[in-house]
Amino acid sequence: MSKVFGFAGENDFCPGGPIYTNHKEQNLFLSIGRPVDVYFPSRKRSRISAPFVFTEERFEQKKQASIEVLPDECLFEIFRRLPGGDERGACACVSKRWLSLLSNICKDELCSQNKSAKKNTQVKSEVEDEEIEGDGYLSRSLEGKKATDIRLAAIAVGTASRGGLGKLFIRGSNSSQGVTKVGLRAIARGCPSLKVLSLWNLPSVGDEGLSEIANGCHKLEKLDLSQCPAITDKGLLAIAKSCPNLTDLVIESCTNIGNEGLQAVGQHCTNLKSISIKNCPAIGDQGIAALVSSATNVLTKVKLQALNITDVSLAVVGHYGKAVTDLFLTSLSNVSERGFWVMGNGQGLQKLKSMTVASCVGLADTGLEAVGKGCPNLKQFYLHKCSFLSDNGLVSFAKSAVSLESLLLEECHRITQFGFFGSLLNCGANLKAVSLVNCFGIKDLKLDLPELSPCKSLRSLSIRNCPGFGDGSLALLGKLCPELQNVELSGLQGVTDAGFLPVLENCEAGLVKVNLSGCVNLSDKVVSVMTEQHGWTLEVLNLDGCRRITDASLVAIAENCFLLSDLDVSKCATTDSGIAAMARSNQLNLQVLSMSGCSMISDKSLLALIKLGRTLLGLNLQHCNAISSSTVDVLVESLWRCDILS
Repeated sequence: MSKVFGFAGENDFCPGGPIYTNHKEQNLFLSIGRPVDVYFPSRKRSRISAPFVFTEERFEQKKQASIEVLPDECLFEIFRRLPGGDERGACACVSKRWLSLLSNICKDELCSQNKSAKKNTQVKSEVEDEEIEGDGYLSRSLEGKKATDIRLAAIAVGTASRGGLGKLFIRGSNSSQGVTKVGLRAIARGCPSLKVLSLWNLPSVGDEGLSEIANGCHKLEKLDLSQCPAITDKGLLAIAKSCPNLTDLVIESCTNIGNEGLQAVGQHCTNLKSISIKNCPAIGDQGIAALVSSATNVLTKVKLQALNITDVSLAVVGHYGKAVTDLFLTSLSNVSERGFWVMGNGQGLQKLKSMTVASCVGLADTGLEAVGKGCPNLKQFYLHKCSFLSDNGLVSFAKSAVSLESLLLEECHRITQFGFFGSLLNCGANLKAVSLVNCFGIKDLKLDLPELSPCKSLRSLSIRNCPGFGDGSLALLGKLCPELQNVELSGLQGVTDAGFLPVLENCEAGLVKVNLSGCVNLSDKVVSVMTEQHGWTLEVLNLDGCRRITDASLVAIAENCFLLSDLDVSKCATTDSGIAAMARSNQLNLQVLSMSGCSMISDKSLLALIKLGRTLLGLNLQHCNAISSSTVDVLVESLWRCDILS
């Protein structure tokens, strides 16, 4: 038969030699289930005569001939010998198993590259360094469903070759696969350069996870723990012992963190500059006292809110807060007036510049006066919901706080017109801004004040939602404050033209920003006088809700306000004629125009709006029912630089 087909034997049929050295294996690829027209040289009969089937068992044996059969220990040794971060990053994409192994390799466990490899990668590393963020470290943020251990492991591996992770923010977690100690362990081992860590609303993260961070991230400087009920003093103790560079500490709604954890931080973290502790029922005077007293020369910012502390803590702050510049005290129900008095007389807050007291029933006249005397460099003071503070305390504070620049009173209902004007008359020469918000004790009384020197330092005045503030108070303010530049009178329905005109007439510096939103009784006369006397300085004008403002005001604005960049005439009685008048002005350069709720402005203003749109960056046409959608489409197409709300 070989002669018929012209070949001598098996080697001629396959010139390179037989495919299989074991001739028995050749039968595997020949089906004997039915006759086939294929010649095959006679061989010794195989012991297996049944048809061969590719069973799952044999297929699995073939499949196992890969790197996956290696145990984790072998893969670990291979991965730590990879030459660079790009190679490790590529391997991390293969499977979750590989990613998990790579994320558990510490930086000091990586085998060092030889000198030639370092030379070859020197240029590449220099290029990568240029892509790192400005502070030299990468920043990553995970929120909600994206916050899982797998993503944290990927971040740990991916950022290792990019200069290292510097900031990590985790806010919330996946309900089924949330962040646990496994993910934080990956960050701790792969990101030793981590300096900022923020953990919000992570119920599955406890002391073990925080201890992993402490063991691997010794450069940690800022730690934010919010709504992490599983973290206790044990986890905070680990951070305190292993992270001596900690400068900022935020603890909020962590019910199991108490005095012991704060005492450890105070003992080991001597560079602490800022603390913020809120709604932690287990924290008391011992923890706050230990924290503040141990950092007396470096602690600059203290924020205490909704804590079970007493007068003792405020006494410690007043005595040991020698470097404190910003102090926030909120909702301290157990602190009495004696606590504020002792804090003010402690003579330790000499560098305090900004202070906020909110919802503290213990703050009264005597304590406020002591704070004013004990803080000679206080510049900003904000009072919110201090129900027992009266006019006498406010006036005494104004006399004592000689460096005060900004004063805000919100929902202090015992403050009346006498206290407000008394503080203006007795303040130092540095007061620049005063704000009254929702103070219902202010009544528009007629005051016969003697001729007094005006408060020429005041530049900004804000009166918001004080229904008793009327024309009499406003006229008096106009005489006392001739150098005003920014005026905000929001929601003052009792103010009319008669009250605001004296402010305009007595203002010598020139108004820059004016907000009259909600002053429903002001008319075009106010706008006319304002634009004539202050049009050369006016930049922002808000007339939202001033229903008596008509097209006459827009004409006056178009003729006089060449520096005006932001105009709000929402819910005013303006029409198409007013918009056309502004469009005819060649010197008006508006950047933001709001006409929300102007029902009398229609499609007829299309060409005028297109002309105004040459300089506009923002246009508000919401609730302008007379403007059709087709007109809005034309405006969107024509004013491509402008953001249009409709």
